[in-house]
Amino acid sequence: MRVFWFLLLTMVVVVTAVTLAVVGGGGSAVLQDVEPQRFTDPLPTTRPVGRADVEALRLPMAARGYRMADVDEALSRLGAELAERDARIAELESALAGAQASAVTTGTDLFKQPGDRPTGPADRQTGGPARGEDDGR
Repeated sequence: MRVFWFLLLTMVVVVTAVTLAVVGGGGSAVLQDVEPQRFTDPLPTTRPVGRADVEALRLPMAARGYRMADVDEALSRLGAELAERDARIAELESALAGAQASAVTTGTDLFKQPGDRPTGPADRQTGGPARGEDDGR
């Protein structure tokens, strides 16, 4: 019976010593308080978001997954970037459509480079300079 009480008392002393060491009852904190992870927006503010930026995006973990506020913030930022790009694409497409429409009515070539010489009827049929002409390139 004495062995049982000795083992029980020894186990209580060991458990108490480990608990005090972990909690920090010995004057110095063994386990330091850790700052909670906060989302610092790694998405660039000075340029448009690219594929590499999205692939590098890492959100901090919470007790049960990700923090909803951080995820919502990142998704709203990406949504704003996509809306801005869509608006720019629509603007450029309408400008291109307008340029193409005016080119059709005036008969100008949209893809003509500066310095190119005008093409004649033979060039339009064959896709190149007329026979006997040097294209000068």
